[in-house]
Amino acid sequence: MRLCELREKNVINVCDCHCLGHVMDLELDECTGCIKALIVPGPARFWGFFGRDCEFFIPWCNVIRIGPDIILVDVKVDEIKKRL
Repeated sequence: MRLCELREKNVINVCDCHCLGHVMDLELDECTGCIKALIVPGPARFWGFFGRDCEFFIPWCNVIRIGPDIILVDVKVDEIKKRL
């Protein structure tokens, strides 16, 4: 699977059934080349005019399943939120 294919999928949190958004980037381990986390942009401020406050760093171990159109994750949003 390619990054461009991951970017088209919605990331859904199974804990609260909310859509977190689309994958923006990946965090890779430099030594092993393995994926460490999915990076999803946080919610927009004021209809997107003022950018975003945070990003969601979803550890790879919290990815439950990658389907044809969604990615299911099991996370607590407060724990994966990182300020920009």
